[in-house]
Amino acid sequence: MLADDDLSWLVSVDDHLFEAPDAWTSAAPASIRDRVPHVVQEDGVDTWVYEDVRTSITGALVQAGRPTEAIDPGPVNYADMLPAYYDPLARVDAMNQDGVLASLCFPFFPRFCGQTFYEADDKELAAWCVRRYNDWVIDEWAGAAPGRFIPLIILPLWDPAMAAGEIERCAAKGAKAISFSENPSKLGLPSMHDRTGYWDPIFSTAADAGLPLAIHFGSSSSIPTTSPDAPIMVSGALSPINLAYCLTDWIFSGYFERYENLKILLSEGGIGWIPYMIERCENMIRSHEWASRVDFHYDLGSGKGEASDRGGTVLASTPTDLFRDHVYGCFIDDVYGARHLEEVGFDNVMIETDFPHGDSSFPSSIAGAHKQLASHPVDVQRKVLRGNAERIFGLDLPDPATF
Repeated sequence: MLADDDLSWLVSVDDHLFEAPDAWTSAAPASIRDRVPHVVQEDGVDTWVYEDVRTSITGALVQAGRPTEAIDPGPVNYADMLPAYYDPLARVDAMNQDGVLASLCFPFFPRFCGQTFYEADDKELAAWCVRRYNDWVIDEWAGAAPGRFIPLIILPLWDPAMAAGEIERCAAKGAKAISFSENPSKLGLPSMHDRTGYWDPIFSTAADAGLPLAIHFGSSSSIPTTSPDAPIMVSGALSPINLAYCLTDWIFSGYFERYENLKILLSEGGIGWIPYMIERCENMIRSHEWASRVDFHYDLGSGKGEASDRGGTVLASTPTDLFRDHVYGCFIDDVYGARHLEEVGFDNVMIETDFPHGDSSFPSSIAGAHKQLASHPVDVQRKVLRGNAERIFGLDLPDPATF
């Protein structure tokens, strides 16, 4: 076992996998085998096919471990990729090289929180595909190297009752986390402020099962930008803004007060902005107390406001306390945030490597983490490197001496 003062390994709570080409077809009955996600060659390019979706893997997504001069944003075939991108045992070898003891991986073809299946026409087939992905990621991806992966499942977002059942089923199989959207309203689903209770079955079941929601930026199928012709550097630099929106939605949604065991991770959003956003939420409560009595919406474009008598947001807890009890910020390279960990919360921060995407810290993840955390005592470093993840996911980490 790792000693408490052993800082030679980290747990990454945001990495990415590419499903094996037969991930769905290998388990599909003959009657649907040609309709589930599968890979075909189209004009010499490995292409995932499902309903009217045609998706290839781009070089921009598989950069870790490749020389900079070899990176091209064009399509990449499986035969030309490093096996660590799609093979769990090869991934473990890369993790050993990088000082990563365990890894949580977001999906590729389903997209971050299963949007591909939510958008599908045949929802019965889509539900089968969701269940199959979850079985594959638990049994075949994580199952190939017990203890080295944190199984993350997706849900049939269009049916909360079905999703609750899937959470229970997968929790019994060993799932450790659930992928969820940063802004379901952008997907055409009820928002975080929906008053009909649409999300209650999912959030209550997740809380009861002790499975946190991992919320990756871009899981609303949108990215922030300033104009249609802004270069990718603009939206890339602004990407954490989506999770600032997400955090604020959750703070004022009321869900944290209703489900005391519900936890969320803000994946790949950095942490340096969090203290200001919490302070901003606190200031809103102090300066706009009247908004707790009246539900008021203001259109900045027209200058018109509209109030209803259904009441606004009333919090029994402060935004600071809600964050401390329910939210975990995650970062890769955030020198400012790492320097101000106390303001974020020593118990509310975890680290990522983003393998194999362009922001990945591979192959120097553990060295980079040590550099960012060097000013903090050993007990704080241990929390950020692995202790908080062990606690939140209920991990039984393997002994590195055995590999």
